[in-house]
Amino acid sequence: MRRIGILTGGGDAPGLNAVIRAVVKTAINHYGYEVLGILDGFDGLLEESGLMPLTLESVRGILPRGGTILGAANRGNPFARETEQNGQLVVEDTSDECIARINELGINALIVVGGDGTLRIAKEMYDKGVPTIGVPKTIDNDVGGTEVTFGFDTALNIAMEAIDRLHTTAESHHRVMILELMGRDAGFIALHAGVAGVRM
Repeated sequence: MRRIGILTGGGDAPGLNAVIRAVVKTAINHYGYEVLGILDGFDGLLEESGLMPLTLESVRGILPRGGTILGAANRGNPFARETEQNGQLVVEDTSDECIARINELGINALIVVGGDGTLRIAKEMYDKGVPTIGVPKTIDNDVGGTEVTFGFDTALNIAMEAIDRLHTTAESHHRVMILELMGRDAGFIALHAGVAGVRM
């Protein structure tokens, strides 16, 4: 039986559990593959308790849950893993250990759900021979070569709702209000929400 692994990395975004569920249902129902969840990003490959078999039963009812059932590590880079040794912070390349673990587990392909940082790591793993599929996830919509990342639409709708609510308050008090939005360096949430929230 073929086996695929899936992990989520980076910051939180809406839709992570939906992606996990879709991968599991498609892999099992359409291809008869086994799916192994890797906990807390790439860190799960380096820990004994870092794996979770994913079945149709284990993904039932996860759609309304926030976050990710697999957990995520915002700084879980196997090429520069930070550990504490003798009271000192040490940065080391553990990518070969991760690859050895992937081979030991018989994982035929790795599905990596993340933003630009996590997908950069996935590309480096691919360059070292790991068959990898990247799923672009970020509310910022700043993954190159991707028109729309999942997580962006939900963030955009929340921002538009906030703008709609601020309009009436600003009008009532005859004030100009500023709404600060996330988006790191991209500004797509602010741009799209601002255009959508304009009142003629």
